[in-house]
Amino acid sequence: MCFSAGASFTGAAVITTVGLACLKKADSPSLRVFASIPLIFGIQQLSEGIIWVTLRSGGNVSLQKAATIVFLVTALLIWPVIIPYSMMQIEPGLKKKKILRIFLLAGSLVAAYYAICLICFKTAPVIESHHIRYTGDFPKPLVIPVFLLYLVVTIAPLFISGVKNTRVMGVIIFLSVVVSAIFYKEYLTSVWCFFASLISVVIYFILRYSFDEPARASLA
Repeated sequence: MCFSAGASFTGAAVITTVGLACLKKADSPSLRVFASIPLIFGIQQLSEGIIWVTLRSGGNVSLQKAATIVFLVTALLIWPVIIPYSMMQIEPGLKKKKILRIFLLAGSLVAAYYAICLICFKTAPVIESHHIRYTGDFPKPLVIPVFLLYLVVTIAPLFISGVKNTRVMGVIIFLSVVVSAIFYKEYLTSVWCFFASLISVVIYFILRYSFDEPARASLA
């Protein structure tokens, strides 16, 4: 979480608890990827808590690097793939599944680009004004276009899906981006991931109330 180590660890514990509850509701293989999203958020927030502690202490450089890799890989590589993929897995309509495959391909390209950047360019976390900023020398001409595509592949599938209440997730993520971009532009990666983790609760309610027995049977 973007405000302190304590907030990150508390957030990780709460989100992980929600994640375990989500997995209990995932009674078919196709639901499990979608249900695992809160647990991934929990791991991400735990990693940022470790970053806070190691930056404050000035020691454990290896642990800090490992936690930074976990956080950035989750933020930049996993999210643009897992959102369209999970929506494709739970989508009942064949036409929408085909559309979601396109978003999955685009998300995979975004993830591949960020993977190359993380390998080829130095990135490091720094504490500024009670937030963590992730510095990096990614190619400047591509920063905005790739980020916009990142937003499209992580938000649009939630509105395309025919599953009830996924649009609520989409609205929350979209608003979190807007708020983060307006008030926390320099710390967008950290702050947005915190706000987006709030969808964990929405995911639980989707798993609990948006799938009737016939729908669950069709996903089995």
